[in-house]
Amino acid sequence: MAVDPVSAPKSPAPSEFDQHIVRVLRHRVGKDERAAKQHDWYTASIYALRDQIIDRWISSTRRTYDEGGKRVYYLSMEFLIGRLLRDALSNMGMTREMEKALAAHGLDLAAIEELEPDAALGNGGLGRLAACFMESLATLDIPAYGYGIRYVNGMFRQRIDDGWQVELPETWLAHGNPWEFERVESTYRIGFGGEVEAEGDGVIWTPAEEVEATAVDTPVVGWRGKRVNTLRLWTASALDPIRLDAFNAGDHIGALEEQVRADSLVRVLYPADSSPAGQELRLRQEYFFTAASIQDIVRRHVQYEGDIRTLPEKAAIQLNDTHPSVAVAELMRMLVDAHGLEFNEAWEICKQTVSYTNHTLLPEALETWPLPLFERLLPRHMQIIYAINSRILREARKAGCSDEQVSAISLIDEGGERRVRMANLAFVGAHSVNGVAALHTELMKETVFADLHALYPTRINNKTNGVTPRRWLQQCNPGLTKVIRDAIGDAFLDDAEKLTDLNAFADDAALGERIHEVKRANKVMLADYIKKTMGIRLDPDALFDVQIKRIHEYKRQLLNLIETVALYDQIRSHPERDWVPRVKIFGGKAAPSYHNAKLVIKLANDIAKRVNSDPSVGGLLKVVFVPNYNVSYAERIIPAADLSEQISTAGMEASGTGNMKFALNGALTIGTLDGANVEIKDHVGDENIVIFGLTAEEVAHKRASGYNPREIIEGSRELGQALSAIASGVFSPDDRNRYASLVGGIYDNDWFMCAADFDSYAAAQRSVDARWEDKAHWRAAAIRNIANVGWFSSDRTIGEYARDIWKVL
Repeated sequence: MAVDPVSAPKSPAPSEFDQHIVRVLRHRVGKDERAAKQHDWYTASIYALRDQIIDRWISSTRRTYDEGGKRVYYLSMEFLIGRLLRDALSNMGMTREMEKALAAHGLDLAAIEELEPDAALGNGGLGRLAACFMESLATLDIPAYGYGIRYVNGMFRQRIDDGWQVELPETWLAHGNPWEFERVESTYRIGFGGEVEAEGDGVIWTPAEEVEATAVDTPVVGWRGKRVNTLRLWTASALDPIRLDAFNAGDHIGALEEQVRADSLVRVLYPADSSPAGQELRLRQEYFFTAASIQDIVRRHVQYEGDIRTLPEKAAIQLNDTHPSVAVAELMRMLVDAHGLEFNEAWEICKQTVSYTNHTLLPEALETWPLPLFERLLPRHMQIIYAINSRILREARKAGCSDEQVSAISLIDEGGERRVRMANLAFVGAHSVNGVAALHTELMKETVFADLHALYPTRINNKTNGVTPRRWLQQCNPGLTKVIRDAIGDAFLDDAEKLTDLNAFADDAALGERIHEVKRANKVMLADYIKKTMGIRLDPDALFDVQIKRIHEYKRQLLNLIETVALYDQIRSHPERDWVPRVKIFGGKAAPSYHNAKLVIKLANDIAKRVNSDPSVGGLLKVVFVPNYNVSYAERIIPAADLSEQISTAGMEASGTGNMKFALNGALTIGTLDGANVEIKDHVGDENIVIFGLTAEEVAHKRASGYNPREIIEGSRELGQALSAIASGVFSPDDRNRYASLVGGIYDNDWFMCAADFDSYAAAQRSVDARWEDKAHWRAAAIRNIANVGWFSSDRTIGEYARDIWKVL
């Protein structure tokens, strides 16, 4: 029967944005909407959104030039930006518009978002912090560029084979990246090696080898689209990509050697440096991206301002950790060699322009390079570093420093193999040196930079880290965001510190129930995802106990695993007790050459295999190691977590930012008084966090006074049994000696205080069980965590940098 066209339901007219997406699909993706597949729509959606962003990007840049504004330049080896589609839609206020446009074509925005690969531009907290900072810089309307490397294969994609980590290349760029814009006009030659010769009053560096660095730009959208800044990443190419004479002579591989050498600079994040070749590649990478960035900054300044001497008035260069420290020497080279400034004047300009963030107290992370390697690769920079060093050491002598202090301050470590100290170079070449948590900053003054702090007592300051609440609350946890909005209104969306208004409702049973329902729904979604991807069933009513972070001995995943074994043993030995069901979730990557970290991953998987298949625990304990943990996985896990494991050896974690993300999403923290845990405790209150273990001062005292871990192990029945089970092969029947050395390290040395803190940690975990059983108390504590961690917004952190260091607010 024919349908009356008058009475038949009409499809809604396509929106202007819907029409734009279809035009983009046809004209830029080259597909008819009838034939287009999901990936075509994904690309068209990003291009259509990008068109809206570009206008604001251009407007932001013009405004900076028109106002003569000062720019912040943030140099970082990592920018762990994750997926950008959802982030940009949310910040532009276009999520609902995109949902409607795609729904008109039978498409689901969430499914389209899942097609976007995580950008493989970082590994851990350092890179994610840089991404949060870039978003906050745009949100606070501060003109900024982020500078880094466009890694083709990232660090690695982690696969777990028979419990072992396997490293595979990340192929996130295999199908292109619709977010980026190549800027061929911003191409610079970067030199290595060669000779330095005097010429008149100056010197000429003639490199033996050169590569080209070309900029690739990605827009970074601030909240409500107020400003769009630029993430500028460098890619490398040879000056002559193929030697045709060699190719035609039959040397088809050798003809491509120069391009392969250039390509190696941007292939992998943190190549293993256990070999001389690996060390050289790391230094090459660091100089490559830093030199390109400094040249770009100086070029822009001279082009628009004319006088290089005004650089500190228009540019603030922030070094994110020690990796870009060679920027000090490169900026000096540009000022002295390229622009003819006298050395002392250039040095003052350099110090006024550069500032340095330190992220670690670990000596191995305070980079040093063998002097012969540095001098061979960067001969002119070595001369400049010697010249800087002579000035610094004269200052130290004039200030009355002892021989020992002068030796510690020197930019050259003369003990044993002579090495260039990059952290010292960054310290002396900056007007500001900041730590990233109150405890970390004080320990910097007392330990790694004690002598430099004595010489420059006003240089060190603290800027406690923060996270962007847009990604880590609004976007990853929309259910919780809605509940908060219903309770206290929308003010917290623009100012996360307004979350404190929730404190008035902490004991409200109805609000506690609503937040619990959101948490359980998030746990169901995570459990479904893990069942789908790993085949492991999880009980969403169990306590989800989570430790997701880079695998490192100081972060003490091993302590967590030892306690897991002890709990497993207790559950089997005492089935009559009323145990709280727990799901232990681990995730993180181990550096490819870090043997013990990779062994910890294998142990986690061995324990999971045994525990998860044991009917005697009756589902009371499950252990999961999620493979290839990244930003997108974090966005699934964090909203579902009940307990946040922040259990590093006190005095060794600079700050942490995962601790902030978990608390913002209503998880309680179990942790040591380390990094930002100290400040989280101050903000949420002692009763709303679970603190255990030695303090940083107590750890230092134990190490200095002859700590005997064997004595502690023999005095702790649970600890001794757990270590014995691991060492004897209970969890590794195929190789009973697999973990003998790992356990032996705890008996013989225990540098990371696993034995010293075990009993305290185990008792804290049982106190968590008791808290979990008291639902009203747990829910109130969760609300107080959410309410009181708004201070840990990266907006607050960046505001402090902007006022105190960069002078741009």
